[in-house]
Amino acid sequence: MPSAAKKTRINPTPKGLLGEELIHSGLITREQLEKALHRRSQVDMPLGSLLIRMGFVTTDNMLNFLSKKFGVPAVNIFKETISQDVIDMVPLEKIKQYKILPVASAGHTLTLGMVSPQDFMTISDLEFTMGVKIKPVIVPFFMMEAALSLLSSSFEGGIDGKTVESVAMEDKSETQTSPKIESLLHYLVKTEGSDMLLTAGVPPSVKISNQVKRLATVSLTPADCELYARELLANRDEDWEKFLKTNDLDIALTYPNLGRFRINFYRQRNSISITIRRLNDRLPSLKDLRLPDWIRDYALKPQGLILISGPAGHGKSTTLCAMVDIINTTRRCNIVTLEDPIEYLHKHKKSNINQREIGRDTPSFEKGMSAIFRQSPDVIVVGELRDTESFEIALRAASTGHLVLSTMNAANSTAVIRTIVNMFQENHQKLITLLLADSLLMSLAQRLVPTRGKDSLVLALERFTNSNRIANLIREGKLHQIRSQMETGCEEFTPLDFSLAELYKEGKIDFEDGLTYSINKNLYQDITGIKVG
Repeated sequence: MPSAAKKTRINPTPKGLLGEELIHSGLITREQLEKALHRRSQVDMPLGSLLIRMGFVTTDNMLNFLSKKFGVPAVNIFKETISQDVIDMVPLEKIKQYKILPVASAGHTLTLGMVSPQDFMTISDLEFTMGVKIKPVIVPFFMMEAALSLLSSSFEGGIDGKTVESVAMEDKSETQTSPKIESLLHYLVKTEGSDMLLTAGVPPSVKISNQVKRLATVSLTPADCELYARELLANRDEDWEKFLKTNDLDIALTYPNLGRFRINFYRQRNSISITIRRLNDRLPSLKDLRLPDWIRDYALKPQGLILISGPAGHGKSTTLCAMVDIINTTRRCNIVTLEDPIEYLHKHKKSNINQREIGRDTPSFEKGMSAIFRQSPDVIVVGELRDTESFEIALRAASTGHLVLSTMNAANSTAVIRTIVNMFQENHQKLITLLLADSLLMSLAQRLVPTRGKDSLVLALERFTNSNRIANLIREGKLHQIRSQMETGCEEFTPLDFSLAELYKEGKIDFEDGLTYSINKNLYQDITGIKVG
């Protein structure tokens, strides 16, 4: 925060006109003022902003001028980062009404940016209603206007000075530009958010701990979103053409000095929306992901089927990546992956690893799987099993000497069996149940749950492993009995509710969040010992 201004005051000129006072202080000439006023007649922009934009006065000189004029410190909003908590201290309607901006808070003192810091009625009103001492600081009109233009009920996550500066310097006669895509990627990495969401009608948004936070910048237009899409797909004409035909596209891109990102393009309301997932440069370990060590034993099995299920955005691909790295580091084998898109780039370690991207290296999962046996794989990794042909090939591979790992969407670890069987025609289901009974090694289901402080996520895991008893139930088609029999307690199954209850008992999550993510809410309440109505 700038130090207190000197007691020297600038004598106000008649009517307090800013331009005349700046001439009187020797900061600009009469000719410069006339040029600025002429430009102001053409565009809707405050004089102070124009003078700075036209290079007639620097921002620092303007701040010093205003500080001396009013006898209070001046704040360069362009260099400030104001948290949402500070902004929320003053109701939005009062911020807009009085043209004020909360800047900082310490104890019972609120530093308040004001265009007119001698507006004692506003200061008295706020001190009385809020019960805090107001410390006024001067904020130039053009900075204040830019900052207030960003504030609305849509914005969350505070104000960044760089964004305020870009708005303040924008010529209102021209179309306002949204933040550059590189700036948004920098922000995503800096905040350690999981996703950047770009949708027309709202500002760019970051998902942090599964909570969407909107950036303090202008709302995106459909044209903005299309421009982002074209920039991200530069030099990838075939992908742009594919998107125009299908209205859906997944790719992965590496940006130097920023990292690797998985990007999904889709259409909504006839405009383009984009989801950008940040990928870690370093391959995650089991310890990094809070996964138990016994998963290593299953990853190193010579054959069988391992499935990982859960909602989108709950770390399935990351868990799969960690298991592949264990195999790559430990075994001497040939690994072939089918991914849409390739997210984590693996290096050859003890194993040879061949990563095939759908749409670039092979047309589809179905085509890739149909050719898989000609590539002499020992381990087959499928980003997501989606169609019946791929499922059948995967099951046959898992039962004939190959280890197959994949993810899929299912409600829980036992529901995957029912989901797979029900994908097939009734006259084919018997064969599929037999293949499943023989090949299934393990099914995992996972959820990423907000921690107690809501500042990160923690993994809750459900484990379901095959055994002679389970295999017999699958062969006999008694799929509905599997979960009900095992929830009473057995070594083959650890329900998600147990994992959630343990996280609550360890103080890592709130009871309510555990209840929200639980599958059997009564079981979760029994384990935690807390009953709700």
